[in-house]
Amino acid sequence: MPHEGSLLQTAVIFLLAAVICVPLAKRLQLGAVLGYLLAGVVIGPQALGLIRDTQSVAHISELGVVLLLFIIGLELSPRRLWLMRKSVFGVGLAQVLLTGAVIGGIALLGFAQSLPAAIVLGLGLALSSTAFGLQSLAENKQLNAPHGRLAFAILLFQDIAAIPLIALVPLLAATGPDTSHGDSLGHGLRVFASIAMVIVGGRYLLRPLFRTVARSGLPEVSTATALLVVIGTAWLMEQAGISMALGAFLAGLLLADSEYRHELESQIEPFKGLLLGLFFISVGMGANLRLLLDMPLLLISLTLLLVAVKLVLLMLVGRFAGGLNTLNALRLGVVLAAGGEFAFVVFKLGRDQGLFDAQTYDLLLMTITLSMAITPLLLLGCARLVKRPPAPREVPEQYKAIAGDAPRVVIVGMGRMGQIVARILRAQRIPFIALDTSVDAIEMTRLFEEAPVFYGDPQRAEVLHAAKVGEAEYLVITTDDPEATTRTAEQVKRLYPHLKVLARARNRQHVHKLVDVGAEPIRETFHSSLEMSRMALVGLGLSEQQADERIRRFTRHDEEVLAAQGRVRDDKAKVMQTAKEARVELQRLFESDTP
Repeated sequence: MPHEGSLLQTAVIFLLAAVICVPLAKRLQLGAVLGYLLAGVVIGPQALGLIRDTQSVAHISELGVVLLLFIIGLELSPRRLWLMRKSVFGVGLAQVLLTGAVIGGIALLGFAQSLPAAIVLGLGLALSSTAFGLQSLAENKQLNAPHGRLAFAILLFQDIAAIPLIALVPLLAATGPDTSHGDSLGHGLRVFASIAMVIVGGRYLLRPLFRTVARSGLPEVSTATALLVVIGTAWLMEQAGISMALGAFLAGLLLADSEYRHELESQIEPFKGLLLGLFFISVGMGANLRLLLDMPLLLISLTLLLVAVKLVLLMLVGRFAGGLNTLNALRLGVVLAAGGEFAFVVFKLGRDQGLFDAQTYDLLLMTITLSMAITPLLLLGCARLVKRPPAPREVPEQYKAIAGDAPRVVIVGMGRMGQIVARILRAQRIPFIALDTSVDAIEMTRLFEEAPVFYGDPQRAEVLHAAKVGEAEYLVITTDDPEATTRTAEQVKRLYPHLKVLARARNRQHVHKLVDVGAEPIRETFHSSLEMSRMALVGLGLSEQQADERIRRFTRHDEEVLAAQGRVRDDKAKVMQTAKEARVELQRLFESDTP
């Protein structure tokens, strides 16, 4: 019973630390990985001492890495890799080899490490943080930027490269002076035999097994089978004397094109996230905090050396192999300059295999952690350094000269809505011209639609005059910026009071503003929502005629409510009361129409 209480207490401590530290780290824009590391440091033996048996936790947490590599293998479909082959296997390979060679050389010559240790050090520190990199790119909406796409390709190759690196560590450790040739040969034969068993078993046994389990219709058995495949393959590889993670990766790779791939991924993902978090907590628990007090200058120097070397090499690779300009190459370097999660796995394995002594391992651990900790600061500094207004793209003269006969319609904005309006008007042979302030949008519309689109700010009187807006019958504003739409409508109605203005409205509040300036608002999502509702009503048993009548009744009712709310929009209480009364009234209208 005490053991059970101790187990429950340990679980509570882990979960509480994660729940507090991880959201805090995310709020400080430090990332989830640092949050887990911080949680481990806090509850570990060198801080609060709430957990002292770090070895037992480390053994369990290694399953998180095993499941992570299974998911990576599962996602590496050959088709995806083929599409990105140049960036992944060209630029990614160049980055890992160049960075690994330089850092390995520094470790060998500057820090007197053995050749096997220097190889593991160089390649391990060449890897970057996938979690940090992708998260920062997504938060800054840069995944589709040139440096974002290249960073994704490099991180993808690094994930692939981590697999053979993890398998390489025991082999390098086995090449020491005390290891005989016969032992190495026997170990190699066991490795190849185990890999062959996994490949053959995966090809001929896994799919029939999952097919049989799927027919049982029991989700818990399906989950148990997925875990059995991953953990069983990892155990088999461990028995052969190589990394459990390699076995899990191979199992995932064999099932990458399986029809059960998505089901497997959804079943493994929750376990992977939880156990991977536990792995980083265990790493944090093992961090030697005394090094910060005993060797602060050495740690800071190692951290800055790592970041500086990787930053420079990444810029070179991005500039010359990836074809980026200097600014984007700098952004790429800042995103990927820190150490990565896989380095924790590789170096822990290296320590266990005897490649590093305890102090070297502790220094490596703290260096990677500090490099990850300063990454948000580097990103912030880079953003401020390069934050300057982008040079406006030069507008070709033919885009400025607004030519053409007097249009019946002038369209402002050639995005998705503007293009549809233009296509319908052209099909009806109604003369129109369009204005936009994006050169890219103008070029694309002229290329694909061959529409009369010109460059010009519709809030400027001279542009409106050049476009002959005063001779048109309608001005259609389709821009997605509510403030700009309102200002444009106001300017046009002031200069040309007779002109009918149709304007795209973002929401109900925007409708009121447009009405105030004399425009007729068209709610951007209103009519598509009505059509979706009509189709749903028909599918739920109403006839087409009944559904159409409900939609017409709702439309009239909503327009009346909108007008009523417009009269009291400055009084929040009255607006809420109007909405409440409208719900009751609408239900009454529908019920009165029900046979």
